[in-house]
Amino acid sequence: MMRSLYSGVSGLENHQTRMDVIGNNIANVNTTGFKKGRVTFQDMISQTVEGAARPNDAVGGVNPQQVGLGMNVAAIDTVMTQGSLQTTGVNTDLALEGNGFFVLKDGDKTYYTRAGSFGIDSNGTLVNPANGLRVQGWMAQEINGQPVVRTAQDPTDLTIPVGAKDPAHATQNVDLACNLDKRTPVLGANATPIQKAKDIWEIDKTIYDSFGNTHRVVIDLQRDPNAPNVPNQWLATVQIDPQNTQFNPNLALGFTQPPQGNTFVVNFSNLGALASIRDAQGNVRNAGKLQIPVTFTVNGANPGANQTQTFNLNLGSVGSYTNSVTQFADQFSTKSYKQDGYGMGYLENFQIDASGQINGIYSNGTNRLIGQIALATFINPGGLEKEGSTMFAVSNNSGDANVGPSGIAGKGKIIAGALEMSNVDLAEAFTDMIVTERGFQANSRTITTSDQMLQELLTLKR
Repeated sequence: MMRSLYSGVSGLENHQTRMDVIGNNIANVNTTGFKKGRVTFQDMISQTVEGAARPNDAVGGVNPQQVGLGMNVAAIDTVMTQGSLQTTGVNTDLALEGNGFFVLKDGDKTYYTRAGSFGIDSNGTLVNPANGLRVQGWMAQEINGQPVVRTAQDPTDLTIPVGAKDPAHATQNVDLACNLDKRTPVLGANATPIQKAKDIWEIDKTIYDSFGNTHRVVIDLQRDPNAPNVPNQWLATVQIDPQNTQFNPNLALGFTQPPQGNTFVVNFSNLGALASIRDAQGNVRNAGKLQIPVTFTVNGANPGANQTQTFNLNLGSVGSYTNSVTQFADQFSTKSYKQDGYGMGYLENFQIDASGQINGIYSNGTNRLIGQIALATFINPGGLEKEGSTMFAVSNNSGDANVGPSGIAGKGKIIAGALEMSNVDLAEAFTDMIVTERGFQANSRTITTSDQMLQELLTLKR
């Protein structure tokens, strides 16, 4: 039989394989996170009719004579190029821009995927809703009252506890940043209520106790009537819930224990910046950050050491004009701009940022870190084995998974509210399909032509 018949058969078979891959690519043109395949061919072993000869003194060298025996598939590669991103607006839909894979768990089996169409199951676990596989990452741990993610640990299931409680947090700091009008006169003993209302700057701020109850902190600032000849000295009087006659806060303040009184003195430099503060016991602070502790009784608390609450009134830093109390010949300005307490709240929503951190949004206005999504990279991602459902598994030639957070060791950026589409290019696929069809057709012609030649050979017998 003619060798061209077998060459043609190999061409038909392998072009059929290439057509299978192209058909699979086109079928998955709209599959989220799909990575297209690519077929490359190589020739098969050639039969040597006559070997090569070295040149000698009489004649030159002779090239070998070889007849090829057809072709076969050299490789079927997975092309890991970036697919385009499509916005969905769903906060659990995640796309990767750059290298990396999401890590999914099925019991002890680990899979990797670029398809980030995730959701939350009835237990609050972040999963792939199509097959229930659990997205891996790191849950935040509470350390000294602050949530911290330890990415050096092994990743685990991610749980978003929608509806979970965020306990109340007692106010620990109240920051002041007002300007006190240098032109304000010292009030005398016979000052009228109108004069007092005009020349006393009242700061009113809501704070929270350990139960989440709200309290009004009222700070009255006036030119110190006890030192009328001291030009840059102000007297501050602190009250808590002054309108509540049923609650006695038993307020006291000062740098030493036990605190005494509810007043302190503020001094300014000739440049209008903070210079010092002095409590009712005569203790002075004149360097660094100036803050004065305020202690009051928590209504309804169990008797004992925790019956009181202390917070700091932060006036700013000595010599600073940024976020500090100042004294200039200008109108009284901003009162109190910040306090760090809040009441109890419930987790209402969450957001995922570009680093994969999951931040919970609570009904009390706080944001709290819940966890972080893990990503995996490979030395040879093309060596991963396809496992169906747009997932991959480690193979002998992919290398081990390098698991870590986004943006580290070449890992890409996470885009929330979007999905990565297939990287199949229809124009390229259709062109490859035409080329493959013509290759298949040409190989079929090789077989028919060889058959005709054999037919001619058989007719020689007649």
